[in-house]
Amino acid sequence: MAAALIPALAPDQLHLLRLPQGERVASAQEEVHQAVRQSFLQGAVGLECGDWLLRLPDLRDLQNLLQRHGLELRRVHSLCPGTLVAAAALGLDHGGSLPVNRASGKAATSAGVDPLTVHRGTLRSGDHLHVEGSVLLLGDVNPGARISAEGHVLVWGRLRGMAHAGCGGDRSARIVALQLRPLQLRIADAVARGPEERPPAGLAEEALLVDGTIRIDPASPSWPLPQ
Repeated sequence: MAAALIPALAPDQLHLLRLPQGERVASAQEEVHQAVRQSFLQGAVGLECGDWLLRLPDLRDLQNLLQRHGLELRRVHSLCPGTLVAAAALGLDHGGSLPVNRASGKAATSAGVDPLTVHRGTLRSGDHLHVEGSVLLLGDVNPGARISAEGHVLVWGRLRGMAHAGCGGDRSARIVALQLRPLQLRIADAVARGPEERPPAGLAEEALLVDGTIRIDPASPSWPLPQ
């Protein structure tokens, strides 16, 4: 399966550039080049990445490639937090759920995969952010603020308020933060207080359930995603 460039159905909509999923035989840049080199389309494009990890240089290269073909990268849809962080750094509109199906009005997600919601900005005391799938917050969670999700809770910043992952009962959900020092942690029905010692320098941390108890470990290089 190759990348596909799908024309917009109306002038106010984006063309859709979809990267292939499953086994990969080419780089993202090669896939995009094949999709656009014989296309006469011009205008704004939304890139649907699925689970491709595209770092900042990768997205910048794709942005330049599209520009040479008269296309402007406006939005990135991805299930990979690293790709969404790169899109945010480039100032692109971005989101975790895939484009809305124009016929049904429902999010067109792969079977068994919950959408990832991306929230930009710090949660301050009194704020409560709740999502049905997993959430990636680009900012801090201050004391007195709460963040909760039925899937994973991912914080690209300091988590010092309250966090609840797997609030629908998912005991495999995790809480990940660049600095994990919350007032309270909850995963499914398990509750724990945050650690009081200083966080390890230069390491992100994750909380997960092990034998019914919440444990905090250094985070793996790849943040957990809905499977």
